[in-house]
Amino acid sequence: QQALNCLNSPLIQQLDNALTPLPDIVDLLQRAVIDEPPLLIRDGGVIATGYDSTLDELRGLSQNADQFLLDLEQREQQNSGIPGLKVAYNRVHGYYIEVSKLHAERVPATYQRRQTLKAVERYITPELKNFEDKVLSSRERALSREKQLYEALLEQLREFCPQFLSTANALAQLDVLCCFAWCAQNYDWVQPNIVDNNILSINAGRHPVIEQVSSDPFIPNSVEFDHQKRVLMITGPNMGGKSTYMRQTALIVILACMGSFVPASEASIGPIDQVFTRIGASDDLSSGRSTFMVEMTEAANILNNASEYSLVLMDEIGRGTSTFDGLSLAWACARQLASVTRAMTLFATHYFELTRL
Repeated sequence: QQALNCLNSPLIQQLDNALTPLPDIVDLLQRAVIDEPPLLIRDGGVIATGYDSTLDELRGLSQNADQFLLDLEQREQQNSGIPGLKVAYNRVHGYYIEVSKLHAERVPATYQRRQTLKAVERYITPELKNFEDKVLSSRERALSREKQLYEALLEQLREFCPQFLSTANALAQLDVLCCFAWCAQNYDWVQPNIVDNNILSINAGRHPVIEQVSSDPFIPNSVEFDHQKRVLMITGPNMGGKSTYMRQTALIVILACMGSFVPASEASIGPIDQVFTRIGASDDLSSGRSTFMVEMTEAANILNNASEYSLVLMDEIGRGTSTFDGLSLAWACARQLASVTRAMTLFATHYFELTRL
C-alpha cells in the first residue's frame, strides 16, 4: 500500500482504499493452516501442527505408536525383571504383553490375562488398553477433530467475507494492471489514443504473442479504417501472414479496450462494440454440421449482428464449398459488410478475383 500511495491515479487510489489489512486474521491463518494445504479437507492434513493440542496428541498417537510401544516394552522389562517380555499387536486381540510361561510367576498383579498359548501368556494392562483405545481410533478422531477446527475457523472468518472479497477484487485488478505495465515497459508498447470518431488507425502494429515466440524479427504492419474505408481485402499466398495481420489487429483493439498499452508505434481507436471472427476450417460432427455449415452459420451470425462500430475478421469465407459457389458467397458477404453493415472488416481470401469484383 505504501507503493500505491505514490501513484497519482484515481483508479489506483480507489483500489488502495478497497484493500483492507487484517493482521489478526493473517496471524490466525498462519497459525491454523499449513503453507500448502490439500484441495480437499476430507483426507485431513490442513490444520497446522501446534494450533490445537488435542489434534497434535491424536496425530502423535497415530504417527508415533511404534516408539510408544518400544518405550513401554523397555519400561515393563525393567519394572517386572522379565527379560523376554514383549509388547506386540495382532488384529484379533489388539495390543498385548507377551510373557514366557517360564516367567509366569513373576508377572505383576496389575496384568490382566488376555490369552493363554502353549508356551506363552498374553496380558493387557490399563495403560496399554488405554493406549489401544486411543491409537486404533486416533486417525478417525484426528480427522473428525480437524474438520471441527476447520469449520470453526470458517465460522470465525465468515464475518470478514466483505473485506476478503473487496481485497481480492482489488488485488486481482492490481495484478492485471501490473501485467499491463510490465508488458508495456518490457515489450515496447505504446498508449493508444481512444477517440470518439468511428475510426481505427494502427501504425506499425505487431502481434503480441508471435513477436515474442518467433526466432525471426517480427515485421510490423499498419491498418487504417475511416468513414470511407470500411473493408480491407487481404490476399496473398499461404504462410504469407494474412491471418497474423488480422489477428494482431483484433488483439490490439481488445488490449486497448481493456485499458492496456498496445504493441504498435501509434494507435487511434474509436468506439468498438464487438469483435466478430470467422476464422479456421473445421466441422462439428457431434451436431451434424459440415465445415461449410459451420462457416455459413458463423457468417450469418456476423451479418445479422455486426454494426458500424464492430470489428469483423473474415478469413477464407466460402472455402467449404466449390470454387464458383465459394467465390459468390465471399463476394456477397463482402458487399453486405461494405455497403449495408458498414463494419470495419478485414476480409482475407484466396479468391483473387474478389479484388477485381
